[in-house]
Amino acid sequence: MRMSWLFAGACIVSATCCAFGQGTPALAGAAQSSASPIAKLPEFEVASVKPSNPNQREMNGFYTYPGGRVVGKGCRLQYLIMVAFNIQRWQISGAPVWTDLITGDSYDIQAIPPASSQAAHLNPAIAKNPPSDEQRQMLQSLLMDRFQLRYHIEQREGPVYLLERGKGELRLSPPKNPNTFPWAGAVSGGWFGGGIQGENISMPQLAVRLNRFLERPVLDQTGLQGSFDFEYRNHDEQNDADITGFLLTAMKAIGLELKSSKGPIETIVIDHAQPPSSN
Repeated sequence: MRMSWLFAGACIVSATCCAFGQGTPALAGAAQSSASPIAKLPEFEVASVKPSNPNQREMNGFYTYPGGRVVGKGCRLQYLIMVAFNIQRWQISGAPVWTDLITGDSYDIQAIPPASSQAAHLNPAIAKNPPSDEQRQMLQSLLMDRFQLRYHIEQREGPVYLLERGKGELRLSPPKNPNTFPWAGAVSGGWFGGGIQGENISMPQLAVRLNRFLERPVLDQTGLQGSFDFEYRNHDEQNDADITGFLLTAMKAIGLELKSSKGPIETIVIDHAQPPSSN
């Protein structure tokens, strides 16, 4: 089973940069404090936020459509913060219990940007393409309006991984389909059952994918440009029992290496949030 991932668009970040998910730099457009914004963020023209149907089974689904429309299904507030600021769960601090990524209150969202926005001209090939920087900023505005989200950003020293070229043979190949959705995941089932394979994925995108499972920032230091396919099979369906150990081994097998290091990690600290106002 392939597991979709949130942050496909990414840029190369040096080891000295703040480690913040390493996808599109949403925080560059975020206020350092929601109480004193640097500049007014763009907003959706029309937005609906309502509690999810109790019988809805989908959890934390976020989709983008032509014309800049975004749809969230079964979304917890922590998940929406992750999307809006392009961060991981462990980069959120102080969130109330009702916002929890798994057990928190669930909401459905639909929003459309103004016709004058850049987002209105977007035409994503597939619905699970990640939102643009502008759409992320619009989502930040929506959360501050409807959920009364108030936050500040702290920089904390913490462990990071550097993704580098290893000493062995580089086992990456040009993508068979350069138009397919960038992806990396299991060969057979679970997260990494049977091994790991990647399709049309760049090194910054791979770093983003890995940091979700390693629970610390992964900074791309490979210097490799473009997108790649790769595959590492160890035929072990129990890789998920020790994901960190598996990923360290798997990266070496394809000619890369994950090295432990230290670096500043930016964290969203939640000062206030409340259940959303009615539409």
